[in-house]
Amino acid sequence: MDNNSLHPQSEHKAALGASMYVPTTHKDLLAIANGDKFSHLRSVILCTEDAIAERDLSYALFNLSLALQNMCDESDTLRFVRVRNLEVLARVLAMPGADKLSGFVLPKSTRHNFAAYFELVRHTHHLLMPTLETAEVFDDEEMKQFRILLSAPEVRRRILALRIGGNDLLALLGLRRPTSGTIYQTPLGQVIGRLVTIFKPHGFQLTAPVFEHLSQGSWLDAEVAQDMAHGMIAKTAIHPDQVPQIERHYQVAQSDIELALRIIDPDSPAVFRMQESMCEVATHSSWALRIIEQARLFGIRHAADGAAAPAPHLHHSLNTQLSSDEGTARP
Repeated sequence: MDNNSLHPQSEHKAALGASMYVPTTHKDLLAIANGDKFSHLRSVILCTEDAIAERDLSYALFNLSLALQNMCDESDTLRFVRVRNLEVLARVLAMPGADKLSGFVLPKSTRHNFAAYFELVRHTHHLLMPTLETAEVFDDEEMKQFRILLSAPEVRRRILALRIGGNDLLALLGLRRPTSGTIYQTPLGQVIGRLVTIFKPHGFQLTAPVFEHLSQGSWLDAEVAQDMAHGMIAKTAIHPDQVPQIERHYQVAQSDIELALRIIDPDSPAVFRMQESMCEVATHSSWALRIIEQARLFGIRHAADGAAAPAPHLHHSLNTQLSSDEGTARP
């Protein structure tokens, strides 16, 4: 396949939203991948790595191969496989139906192993989500060098997002996420902030780590709010109940839409006051465009009833493309 072509699903501004991880040993793997079960999923990641014990790997790959063969060609859900290693990536690519996948999540990605992974998918349409979850993540210079590698034109256009592997990073510190608090209250809070400043100014999107304590819904709400404050509008989910809870936060407040539309209005003054805040067109336009795109993808939350509604055709810029240096595919 011509490596200048991308998967059709990347041609629109795809929303990863809350990506649900599903072990490839799951009995309903095909139904989930086809959207027959959990049809609300925007993206699903079929896992062959940490969710699979070594003794179960053969069955996991067999189950995945059956699912790929019977998977429908088109889906509203973005479908990825989280591979275990280079060998597993090669095996999945050789399976009939692998072309139905949107792409792959690459585990423990560094500038030292990425080229070997990329070589396997170079001539496919698949998008990639490298995972930042090794000791190199704590070294800013290593991350900058990795960013330079990922910025090569033939690579950059294939990177949908970078995933932050919170649990692996905590494990490297001998820690586990507390049951009362968010990940930003651990040493990873500063690390995530640095990853955002290293990658996002260069157009790379990042996804927020999993929240593993299923009974701590209020802390999940607090963490998603902090994810968003760091510019991350995508997060790993490990249970279907987490998906709507996470994505409710991505709905845009009516007041923010009104503000964003005023900021990008060509008739607005350079600086003006609205909602008791100073608005400066030159510095706030990027935020405004992102808010409008977010509303298009996730809907508008109306203060009156707390419900979300699809974003109407508010302004011609609802469909405005963001800067070309962000590539054609992003969450």
